[in-house]
Amino acid sequence: MKKAVRKQVLLQGNEACVEGALMAGCRFYAGYPITPATEIMEIMARKMPGASGVFIQMEDEIASLGAVIGASLAGSKSMTATSGPGFSLMQEHIGYASMAEVPCVIVDVMRAGPSTGLPTQPSQSDVMQSRWGTHGDHPIIVLAPSSVYEFFELTVQAFNLSERYRTPVILLVDELVAHMREGVILPTRDSLEIEDRPHPTVPPEWYIPYADPGTGVPAMPAFGEGYRYHVTGLYHDVRGYPTVRTDEVEPLIHRLFNKISKDYDRLQWFDAFATEDAKITIIAYGCVARAALRAVQQAREKGLKVGLINLKILWPFMRRTISGILENSAKVLVPELNIGQISREVKRINQSRCEVLTLNKVDGTPIKPAEILRTLEEVYS
Repeated sequence: MKKAVRKQVLLQGNEACVEGALMAGCRFYAGYPITPATEIMEIMARKMPGASGVFIQMEDEIASLGAVIGASLAGSKSMTATSGPGFSLMQEHIGYASMAEVPCVIVDVMRAGPSTGLPTQPSQSDVMQSRWGTHGDHPIIVLAPSSVYEFFELTVQAFNLSERYRTPVILLVDELVAHMREGVILPTRDSLEIEDRPHPTVPPEWYIPYADPGTGVPAMPAFGEGYRYHVTGLYHDVRGYPTVRTDEVEPLIHRLFNKISKDYDRLQWFDAFATEDAKITIIAYGCVARAALRAVQQAREKGLKVGLINLKILWPFMRRTISGILENSAKVLVPELNIGQISREVKRINQSRCEVLTLNKVDGTPIKPAEILRTLEEVYS
């Protein structure tokens, strides 16, 4: 038999997301249409039945994530997609999934806000909402693709991380990446590393639902498999029942954080370009990172020592990586399609080691390479 030849295909970013989700094993999608994420829902409606999965259009975004949580508890890898206003509505359920440790993937295709904002224009306005949108102390993982292929790749990784840590994972994408079309060569599913949630290795009568097996991530059976456990958004003991005992509450919250923080070294995902001798380093993500790469190439042609760090993971913030950049650069430029959200995090850890500059746009138009290059020329000295 001839080996299948992988061909280049022209895909929109939102299409690539669906391909990644299906290859990762997603078999349940619940959502509500909203610009500029609607294509994800439309394509899922067509493809999910053929993948032996389930698609449901819900009445709103609150119900959508509620259904996703329920399907995940029943054993299905599950996801939804939305934009800023719908993402705001999902925050309570994101907190619930964090506390109950329910794996799920939420795609937020960002648009300008507040409120209805600019529904069809690019923005990076939900960075802080993705980290702090739900109340209370909680961990979260947020990924940010800058190309169509990365949207595919990071969708697969979002499901892997969600299953590995039993936590919600957010894909934060700007409208340009979601709607651009690029030629990509998709891998076969057999070539991908696909992870599944840890399953109990003990019989049902021995099972303790939230006992720490040493990894910080308790085993998770599907409802209906004979393992009985209680699911609640309240602080709970190792059997899942509500508690106010301080010797149970505090260890629970610390475990929720530590199961991710212990692996910070595995979550340093970024691309570096020309950073070895950079006098000015750009820190960017999403579509702005693409413009920044072109600006760096042009700056190098002019003899300016400029480099780029393209962040693929925004939260947990890559403190160690960014700290090293701040140590070795005279200046750092953070261009963003917002008033300044990741730049605040960079400034927080900077501690006066170097000068942190910003370039911000909120008028619904992208930051162009020429604008970044002009800023570099103005501040280079």
